[in-house]
Amino acid sequence: MGNICRSPTAHGVFRELVRKEGLEDRIVIDSAGTHAYHVGNPPDRRAQATALARGIELSDLRARQVEERDFEHFDYILAMDEDNLAILQSQCPPQHAHKVRLFLEFAPQRYEREVPDPYYGGPQGFEHVFDLVEEAAEGLLAHVRERVEKKAETQRQGSSS
Repeated sequence: MGNICRSPTAHGVFRELVRKEGLEDRIVIDSAGTHAYHVGNPPDRRAQATALARGIELSDLRARQVEERDFEHFDYILAMDEDNLAILQSQCPPQHAHKVRLFLEFAPQRYEREVPDPYYGGPQGFEHVFDLVEEAAEGLLAHVRERVEKKAETQRQGSSS
């Protein structure tokens, strides 16, 4: 919603996974909220502390609100919960509707469908969010890696014909 807890945590975790895989030149990562509550602010200090304790830096990120051009620019628009999914679906142009999904779809071993908002809770909420986000980010990277490899193979086949 405000882009200071869940989404920047996912952004930071996924960015680190992409960096470790050497794919940062092929994958663009950004996070945004559906509301303008905290535009320009860094992630919540508790989200930063939880991430930093696990080796992920979030301090360079700044909250922003989803813009119409995001639906055109990005291949995936991932929501943390059903409420934000519904908002994104209502804003999304019909030709990009296939891009809007729940983030936890990429963690199929999890029974949860939503990443809970830890904002009003204690530190354990931020730990739980990190665990969920980490699993979904790993699943997302595996999915994206497969797409990137298929695209590269298609391009190789096309150039050798």
